[in-house]
Amino acid sequence: MKKSAVLLAGLFVSSAISGFAQDSKYDQHEAFDPTFYTTNGNEFRSAIGAPGPKYWQNKVNYDINVKLDTTKKHIDGSVNIDYTNNSPDDLAYVWLQLDQNIKKKESRAQATSPVTGGRFANTEFTNGDEIKSVTIKLGGKSYKADYIITDTRMQIILPSSLKGNGGKLELAIEYGFTVPFDGTDRMGMMPTKNGLIYEVAQWYPRMCTYDDVLGWNTLPYLGAGEFYLEYGNIKYTITAPSDLIIVGSGKLLNPTEVLTAQQQKQLAKAANSDVTVMIHSLEDVQKGADKMNKNSLTWKFECDETRDVAFAASKAFIWDAARINLPSGKKILAQSVYPEEANTDNGYKRSTEFTKKSIELSSRWYEFTYPSATNVGGIVNGMEYPGIVFCGSKAEGGRLWGVINHEFGHNWFPMIVGSNERKYAWMDEGFNTFINGVDTKDFNKGEFYKPQDVQRMAKMVFSQNAEKLFSYPDQIQPFQLGNTAYYKPALGLNLLREKIIGEQRFDYAFKQYVKTWAFKHPTPYDFFHTIENAAGEDLSWFWKGWFYNNWKLDQAVKNISYVDNDVAKGALITIENLEKLPMPVEIAITDANDKTETIQLPVEIWQRGSTWKFLYPSTTTLKKVEIDPKHEFPDVNPANNVWNATN
Repeated sequence: MKKSAVLLAGLFVSSAISGFAQDSKYDQHEAFDPTFYTTNGNEFRSAIGAPGPKYWQNKVNYDINVKLDTTKKHIDGSVNIDYTNNSPDDLAYVWLQLDQNIKKKESRAQATSPVTGGRFANTEFTNGDEIKSVTIKLGGKSYKADYIITDTRMQIILPSSLKGNGGKLELAIEYGFTVPFDGTDRMGMMPTKNGLIYEVAQWYPRMCTYDDVLGWNTLPYLGAGEFYLEYGNIKYTITAPSDLIIVGSGKLLNPTEVLTAQQQKQLAKAANSDVTVMIHSLEDVQKGADKMNKNSLTWKFECDETRDVAFAASKAFIWDAARINLPSGKKILAQSVYPEEANTDNGYKRSTEFTKKSIELSSRWYEFTYPSATNVGGIVNGMEYPGIVFCGSKAEGGRLWGVINHEFGHNWFPMIVGSNERKYAWMDEGFNTFINGVDTKDFNKGEFYKPQDVQRMAKMVFSQNAEKLFSYPDQIQPFQLGNTAYYKPALGLNLLREKIIGEQRFDYAFKQYVKTWAFKHPTPYDFFHTIENAAGEDLSWFWKGWFYNNWKLDQAVKNISYVDNDVAKGALITIENLEKLPMPVEIAITDANDKTETIQLPVEIWQRGSTWKFLYPSTTTLKKVEIDPKHEFPDVNPANNVWNATN
């Protein structure tokens, strides 16, 4: 019996070798390169992944006052900017973003859009930002500004340098623009049976970010690349016809001036209710009832410690709300506005429920900081701003949950953690997609949760056309944007959490990252250092393979033998790493008695080379050996993951 088993084992080994023998592309010296980090921590950004003792960032406060002309579909008004230069540098000039210039026929965005169009291509043109006057106040004196507009940027040449370490500059800008119907899928207008819905964003000149990494960040706005903005306090007013309901980022400062007594009563009720309360009903919309009897109203808002604000307006809005319960015990408001067409049981009637739970669940990482969370159902399929998001009005069920949860997730990345979206889409889209997955698993006992077969997704993650995560968003091909900016970085965090570091240590480290960089500007390296230090792991091999390169994963069972050809002395299992990416190994071993044990091997086994042999203390022949039995790793060639004694 024993002799025949050994003979069979020898035959199985021959079969395994002939079936799986391949040339390995793996190089342990390249994978585990000790010189991955090329710079040390400094007084601005420490090696532990935190702001250093001399970290600085500039601050911008805005005071915006505009009028929405619903006849001309035009916004006119002014913005007063209070800018503080906390850098150590004296600034001879400052840069601002004029995002509406993306809609000009001669814009760089238009020139670089494919003739076939696309999500961010212009379908109409406007005059962009119409700058009427710019005034500078510096050193107690006022000056007419000397400025140059180049595409979506405006450079203002200062009459004297703005001093560093706290120098103050005030800018007063009179401007206007035509609200586009199609605002490159980030804003716009949508006709409904009860009136237009205005979703308005990128609606005032904003300061470019000046940081210790690049100085002025002046990449043009081309569509796919989003935003990199300074923090500060923003007050804003919108004057519009009185039949419009307006919602916006932050707190409504004058509810008694713009809301009816009934609306105020219902809002107070919603603030104490975990179930959705109607504020302005479909019947009110259809009858044009429950509104202030004035020609126009001025809505006043304030949003503190924010990088931006946006708003929406319509006489077609149904409006409902409910209470959000934050971890600290604080209560804020979840609310939704949407048209009659979206008022379905599986659609926007659940919007406030989804909004409430999105904020409550994602606050596990860091408590939501804004006084309200508002979802707007309109033309924009999905776009985020501080405290307010725009989601497609036609979404229903799991799709509606997904877009609401995703867009509100952006209130953590990049609204709270202010990374540079113009350069690193994976630091906001990818991180957000990761927390969306955690939320979806927990929401309503997993109502919309569908476990993924990561192994099956490997071909997409490592496709021939896959692009590096370190790519400009505008550089990523449209058909690869989902993989490069969203799925692959999110999968990377999942692998760290579930397979490399472990949930407890990863969650602590990830929370440290959010806490450390809340309302600040981290770089990718700050993220890498934070996770490594807080989790206690050198992960340079992972950052290098997963984020810097498109290295593939291919683990294989190479050989099975027995010590001294005696099954009672244990099995010698040889595995191989055939591609360039190392990973820990999970391997299920089933013996002749159908007893299965799963063992885990650390990634450090691959520091020894492309093959690894280990002793499994079996006392009988093995029946099956399988790498990644639960399909939780993105292995590009699962065919060589399994060895069967019956082969």
